[in-house]
Amino acid sequence: MDMINSSGFALDKKGTTKVGFLLLDHFTMIALASSIEPLRMANQLSAEELYSWNLISEDGKPVTASDGLTLTPDLSMDEAASFDIIIVAGGVDITRSFSAKQVSWLTRQSRKNVILGGVCTGAYVLAHAGLLNGYQCSVHWECLTALQEAFPKVSCNNKLFSIDKNRLTSSGGSAPMDMFLNMMTRQHGVKLSNAISDMFICDRIRNESDQQRMPARQFNQMGICTPKLVDVIELMENNLEEPIELDELADFVNVSRRQIERMFHRHLDCSPSRYYLRLRLERARKLLKQSNMSIVEISMACGFISTPHFSRCYRKHIGVSPRDERKTAWKPWSTESVAFAESTALVYIPYAQDALSQSHTEPSYGSVAV
Repeated sequence: MDMINSSGFALDKKGTTKVGFLLLDHFTMIALASSIEPLRMANQLSAEELYSWNLISEDGKPVTASDGLTLTPDLSMDEAASFDIIIVAGGVDITRSFSAKQVSWLTRQSRKNVILGGVCTGAYVLAHAGLLNGYQCSVHWECLTALQEAFPKVSCNNKLFSIDKNRLTSSGGSAPMDMFLNMMTRQHGVKLSNAISDMFICDRIRNESDQQRMPARQFNQMGICTPKLVDVIELMENNLEEPIELDELADFVNVSRRQIERMFHRHLDCSPSRYYLRLRLERARKLLKQSNMSIVEISMACGFISTPHFSRCYRKHIGVSPRDERKTAWKPWSTESVAFAESTALVYIPYAQDALSQSHTEPSYGSVAV
């Protein structure tokens, strides 16, 4: 069988690659669309059904996205047939958006050697299932802190996406498109992926070395900060559990303490210590909202000398106590639900075939040979 191998990643070059998307409650629509559209366009440009796709939910009932729109899946997990790739489509409030049944189902898919992946925050569910231990993993930056703390065996990174052996993980927004285009390059060649990129008006296909825009890099790219200030901020971001003294920071970047203080006041309108404290409190807030770590553990993970000191700082700067923040974050969802009509008939919607037949009149149809 003709296979494409790169760093342990393998897919058939011939035939149709079947992709299933497991929709979690409050998934992000943009990440899902950024995943599916490259598959559709690959078929159109090649005039072949290179890929097919189906939406899956736990019980086959509709799933509501983070934007309030509801999608009706094609299959329940129990009905799902054999797939080559299964992608977990995550979104907001990921720590409460999946079930034990979904975790068990993904574990069974792993035993079948199905390639597994996650987009936006979907990697969190794979990590919870132990399916990312020892793998490189990319996830939306807002979920990164919680995943790192909860699953230390996962090699988290700040990249747009990671393709590591039989795992595909991506951050959110349009990053899944880059991940799938890189996958297609390995499977069908760069000509096809470049043509898809052109059709979607993408100036370039980003690769695994591209990183998500974190605060320090955003400042630098917007021209707000000097390079030395960016270096200091990155040192702070990477040392939240054991904060570095200002004199040490100055030594690391080879400037004086006074220069650092002037840079912070000029560009960020605050002192270095206040900015450092804000970073630590922001991390604490994410852990309070996204993890089940105790307040004592969170205070230690964010570099506070004691829990009372952490609570005082949190209340002063955030406006509520850590305990009240957690109560609000973990308030149960409303029990009100929409009644959906149930059907026992199993209906397979041939999206790929329909899209391919409808694209016959497009000027780009069959323009790329694979």
